[in-house]
Amino acid sequence: MNWKVIFKSLKNRDMQKRLLVVLGIIAVYRLLAHVPVPLAEPTQLREVINSVVGGTDFGGFLNLLSGGALASFSIVLVGLTPFITASVITQLLTKAIPRLEELHKDGESGRRKINQWTRMLTVPLAIVQSIAFIFILRQTVLAGNTTVLADPTAIEWIVSVTAMTAGAVLLMWLGELITEQGIGNGISLLIFAGIISQLPTILSTITSSLFNTEAGGLEVFNWFTIPVNPLVFWVTLAIVIVSLAMLYFLVKINEAQRVITINYAKRVQGNSSYGGVKSILPIKLIAAGVIPVIFAVAFLSLPAFIGQILKATGNPAYAALADNLILWFQAPNPGAFTGTEWQAFIYPGIYFILVIFFTYFYTGIVFNANEIAENLQKQGGFIEGVRPGKTTEKYLSTTVNRLILFGSVVLGLIAVSPFVAEYMLYQFAGITGTNLSIGGTGLLIVVTVALEALRQINSRALMVTYDDYDN
Repeated sequence: MNWKVIFKSLKNRDMQKRLLVVLGIIAVYRLLAHVPVPLAEPTQLREVINSVVGGTDFGGFLNLLSGGALASFSIVLVGLTPFITASVITQLLTKAIPRLEELHKDGESGRRKINQWTRMLTVPLAIVQSIAFIFILRQTVLAGNTTVLADPTAIEWIVSVTAMTAGAVLLMWLGELITEQGIGNGISLLIFAGIISQLPTILSTITSSLFNTEAGGLEVFNWFTIPVNPLVFWVTLAIVIVSLAMLYFLVKINEAQRVITINYAKRVQGNSSYGGVKSILPIKLIAAGVIPVIFAVAFLSLPAFIGQILKATGNPAYAALADNLILWFQAPNPGAFTGTEWQAFIYPGIYFILVIFFTYFYTGIVFNANEIAENLQKQGGFIEGVRPGKTTEKYLSTTVNRLILFGSVVLGLIAVSPFVAEYMLYQFAGITGTNLSIGGTGLLIVVTVALEALRQINSRALMVTYDDYDN
């Protein structure tokens, strides 16, 4: 990153406008996260939901990704999940149906139609998910013998579902507005903002645990005592060191790229000559960025969500299926796990496979070897030692597939490493409830989104300061 250029670009009015628009949209999103669904008295509802959310890892995980909207039962509780699910469905259909694939290759107009269908599909998915959330919450609250959500009327159901659906559609629109500013992917930045907003709460919890000296303080060579909990101190120190090491490794992997030199043939037209220059085509090791992780998390949360719905019905016929869905597809807490030991690795294993799958899948969408090869041929560009046309396309595809193989496996290993750390802490130290799996996924999303946003800001900064170099 060229920080000098970035700081210099902040004097540009257009750059200032874009950054202010993005920051303003994020501020609006954070305000919406505190607007409750009109279903019950807000204070009582929040207290009940906090007790429900705090009781499960699944609730804590959804609350993290929604930026605290679950704990507030906000109108943006459904969040961006319906839009992400709709995007996965339409992109899978684009690859599966030749007519849609042709439409995708048809240029900007075709992609605009596919995006419109994605938006339309988001609405029914948001309605279904809104109904499911209210149903799960109501059944869970009633199980706790409280009358906060005893019997919502038909009007309350309609108003609540409409408010939550409107919140999901509004977030989708806000995400697209951010993307239009050219500062980063809007959906990723909203998820990033939601996770960052939870940092004060997480730090407060760690601090209170660290300075809880009921079990005694930390002895230093028997000379003096530091007023901190010894076990929490060493665990926190280990987590910080490992997190910094992972952070460094993740930045290196995210910035790694293969540079291909492009030569342009020299052409003479009249008294002028064109071409005869060299350019580069950088191919990132992880071209898909953090999208595979977001897609994998959204896709993997679906079975556990269905299990929660089936469990909330209270129907004995669904009890076994609900328990298995929750047991196998919910982020495992080693200390609270009740199944056999091998079942604890099902969630991380599927998570790892899905990250690899979505890395291949999304890279195939953002990097079109056929289109790049055609454009190079039209512009008189070629890769040294490779014939233009189909041979160039094959060369680019082979290169990208080799990079994806390594990059996707590394990304998958980074994604599941918190689960391994959580399991080892339980096995060797008997420590549970660390929620490393939740924090690890959040850290992965935050770092990758931040790097991608900085890269786009750097590109935009180079554009707006280009004239200064001319002078």
